[in-house]
Amino acid sequence: MIASAEWKKGDIFEGRTESGHTITLDTTKEHAAGPSPMEAVLAALCGCTSVDVVNILEKKREPITGLTVSATAEQAPAPPRVFTHIHLVYRISGKVTKKAAEDAVSLSKNKYCSVSLMLEKAVKIDYSIEYAD
Repeated sequence: MIASAEWKKGDIFEGRTESGHTITLDTTKEHAAGPSPMEAVLAALCGCTSVDVVNILEKKREPITGLTVSATAEQAPAPPRVFTHIHLVYRISGKVTKKAAEDAVSLSKNKYCSVSLMLEKAVKIDYSIEYAD
């Protein structure tokens, strides 16, 4: 896997991936042009675990109709402003059994989500599950 970032101007950088995608990273307070690098990491965590949970529930033939994963992170007060705690909230729609949902989230967190497993070497990640239906 290969990625790069190019300084565009001021506090704006353009990230590029080997697959040809770009993301504008904005390190200003406003983050008007795009997410900060740390926001991008947090969004990647939500995306990674979402993929796992949907795939696991579909393989179990659970009737999932929607999933939103949101993250709240605390950061160290002084540089480097690393994450010190992350809480994920999984909001699941559909008539998914609670056991299947809990198993899918646990498998993602502890076995499949590479972003989560990598981050957990440095930060505590916990979660809760909400059921929309």
